[in-house]
Amino acid sequence: MAENFREFNPGNGSGNDRNNRILRKGGRFYGRLITTIVCLLILAVLMLESVYSIGEQEQGVVTTFGHAGSVVTSGLHFKIPFVQRVTKVNTTILGFPIGYRSADDDSASQEQIDDESLMITSDFNFVNVDFYVEYKVSDPVKYLYNSQQPKEILKNIAQSCIRNIISNYAVDDVITTGKSKIQAEIKDMIIEKLEEQDIGLMLVNISMQDAEPPTEDVIEAFKAVETAKQGKETAINNANKYRNEKLPEANAKADQITQDAEAAKQERVNEGIAQAARFNEMYAEYEKNPLLTKQRMFYEAMEEVLPGVKLIIDDGSGGLNKTLYLDELQLEDITGDKSASSPNDTSAQEEQ
Repeated sequence: MAENFREFNPGNGSGNDRNNRILRKGGRFYGRLITTIVCLLILAVLMLESVYSIGEQEQGVVTTFGHAGSVVTSGLHFKIPFVQRVTKVNTTILGFPIGYRSADDDSASQEQIDDESLMITSDFNFVNVDFYVEYKVSDPVKYLYNSQQPKEILKNIAQSCIRNIISNYAVDDVITTGKSKIQAEIKDMIIEKLEEQDIGLMLVNISMQDAEPPTEDVIEAFKAVETAKQGKETAINNANKYRNEKLPEANAKADQITQDAEAAKQERVNEGIAQAARFNEMYAEYEKNPLLTKQRMFYEAMEEVLPGVKLIIDDGSGGLNKTLYLDELQLEDITGDKSASSPNDTSAQEEQ
């Protein structure tokens, strides 16, 4: 009994050893469990750090110990944890205004920035001009590491080029007719400056939003000028329309007159040719018998000038007059025979 009591006596040394062994076993188990959990956590962190994804509108720049390496595109990629880092760059088209700011992202409510919009023209007039610049990242590595603030650099370049080009134009061109040409020149100059700076950005487009004088009176005057120019264009268009309507009709009349003139010319030419042929035939007859031909020509002329005229011959004695017709006279002159006259004429002559 005494021995058994000693065996189960808590104060006994053998009981303490057993408890210590149990405690040591429990400590090793929990130690292994904690170690396993820590390892799993480390492994999970390593897995998370070694896998990354790039969006469709992004590009990633991988750096190894701070040195830029490759550029990756969209998709799932791997890297060395804690050694390599990935910086994502947005490659979509971005933009910023020059000369105004949108209040609370409301494009309908805009605040004018006079320091950016107020410019001077070549004819020493002031004008407020607003622009909107669209750009995108062309080289992610240069965009991240060639400059600290590439967007601000682009904005400064754009403002400089805008003022440079605007100063070469008169205020009328800036406000009314020269906007397209001004935009094209500004765009070309900005592209050239960006190539010199090499900051990894490219200009997509720059558009002139608005251009107006700085005072209300001048604004109204320019609006009146613009209205007058539009009226001028309308009048010119109407005049061109009227001309296009009347020109074919006038051309048709001119063609008709030309054709009539050509026909009259041809008729006169043909008539002249016929008269020349008739004259040549008459001249040939004249050479054969000149006297007879002259008499014939005389009688033909008299027939045309005085058709049906009665010839009255008066001997001056107050006696009987003789009435002769032209054809009778012609017959006597041609035949030379007075007997060819009518019987009445002969009796009248005998009575005389």
